[in-house]
Amino acid sequence: MNESWRVSITKLATGVPGLDAALGGGLPEYSFNLIAGGPGAGKTTLAHQVMFANASEERPALYFTVLGEPPLKMLRYQQQMSFFDPRKVDGIIRFINLSQEVLERDLSKVLANIVREVEQSSPGIVVVDSFRTVVRATTAIETGEMELQSFVQRLALYLTSWQATTFLVGEYVESEMRDNPVFTVADGIIWLHQSVERNSVVRKLQVMKMRGQAPMPGLHTFRITGDGLQVFPRVLKRSQGKEKSRHKQRISVGVPGLDEMLGGGIQAGDSVLVAGPSGSGKTVFATQFIAEGVKRGEAGVIAVFEEHPQDYLDRAKSLGFDLEEMIRQGKLKAIYLRPLDLSVDETLQEIQETVERIGAKRVVIDSLSGFELALASTFREDFRESLYRMVGALTGVGVTVLMTVEITESYTSLTFSPHAISFLTDDVVLQRYVEIQGQLRRTITVVKMRGSDHSKDLRAYEITSRGLVVGEALKGYRGIITGVPEEREPKRPVYPGLTEQEIAVLQTLIDLQETTAETLASRTDLQRAGLTRVLDRLVALNYAIKVVEEGKTVYRPVARPLR
Repeated sequence: MNESWRVSITKLATGVPGLDAALGGGLPEYSFNLIAGGPGAGKTTLAHQVMFANASEERPALYFTVLGEPPLKMLRYQQQMSFFDPRKVDGIIRFINLSQEVLERDLSKVLANIVREVEQSSPGIVVVDSFRTVVRATTAIETGEMELQSFVQRLALYLTSWQATTFLVGEYVESEMRDNPVFTVADGIIWLHQSVERNSVVRKLQVMKMRGQAPMPGLHTFRITGDGLQVFPRVLKRSQGKEKSRHKQRISVGVPGLDEMLGGGIQAGDSVLVAGPSGSGKTVFATQFIAEGVKRGEAGVIAVFEEHPQDYLDRAKSLGFDLEEMIRQGKLKAIYLRPLDLSVDETLQEIQETVERIGAKRVVIDSLSGFELALASTFREDFRESLYRMVGALTGVGVTVLMTVEITESYTSLTFSPHAISFLTDDVVLQRYVEIQGQLRRTITVVKMRGSDHSKDLRAYEITSRGLVVGEALKGYRGIITGVPEEREPKRPVYPGLTEQEIAVLQTLIDLQETTAETLASRTDLQRAGLTRVLDRLVALNYAIKVVEEGKTVYRPVARPLR
């Protein structure tokens, strides 16, 4: 298509955070829109928020109310919102009550009043709320259906011919979309839902139609607060920043001994999963990781779900990590998210915005188990998909993300509730309890690191006053992954051609390195004659040498065991 023939459509900013992105860039000017949903879904608040954001001297607004109540009562509640500007009322924004005409069931009079007011004011924004009340007014009229269709068609004709952005607000059910003419003529349809599952209530928004542009598909969570509606689009925007390099540098996790197991540290921009049972030190690990980053000049973000941030900070301080001071210096931000009707997209957007605000290079989510419990039930099915989008958005610009998760299943099964998530991460570090010699010990291993070699050892570690400290590999045991390992039997040295008695004498000689026959006799409890025969044989087979120095005879070992 020749670009010179393309008609340019101005897009209005709605004033609703997140909604412009869901609409595909904003609201087309002069469009005819329907805001639908059940009672209490937030339709009136949305209409007011958009109207107050766009009404001006150049673009005045008319708000027709057919609610059966005076506008004063509606405004009493709407003025509690921060977007409400009383200076615009009765000037830039006018409210007109059509309740009497609706009660008289005279649709022609309703239409005439709307047309007259619009032609006199030449508004840039027109809202009819609640349009559904007009529909119900026709139910008692014999020719109600025909009159309603005529009314809707005539109103739509007027609305689309005026140079105004218009909104019809009403309560509908989705089954009406097939038969109600208003859905056909509307340029845009925004549907508000309230999802109730068990004890949680979640609000969702869907842009079902928006002519001339590509709205974001799917259901988007939104909240109503003192600032009005805030929409959390289900597709996160790409974080600002440079694309991560293919040649990633190694960064320290701050745990002595673990960097060695990781082949020199984690690759910057990786996503890391730290999995382990309760009390295994996952949070301590996460604290050391974030503190090490701040120490190296890398700002960090911690999203806490299982305890209050102050408790989290106090525990870190007891380990020698003063996270509070890091927060005061602006190098760290702790986010506390614990409402039981939490939405995934709301949480992930909060994390992403905080990362961009402070320029964070490390992010900790502690923990995914607490995250899932804090979610409203309706979001848990989409948890894995939403988490994948967030991790990709952050790691794509070089942010390293460390997530902790509690596991209670077998050693080799990495699952999270019913959702397998280990494949979402680049690296997996697994913590485990095992019983060794009647004591409960902690072990750690690196399960995977994408594109990088790593240690295959199972190592013991301790939680000390300085955090996690990783020790040596547990090579003297077998069956460690069962949780009840067995100590390996020490291998006996092999000395070809020697008897058990001769081996015992030789081993004693190896321990002493150099000694006399008298000392060997006392250490082995052999008679002198028998010991002499053994020593002569060891010398003959080159397992030992006999040396006479200053009249004193000593024996020295010259052999090593064959293992």
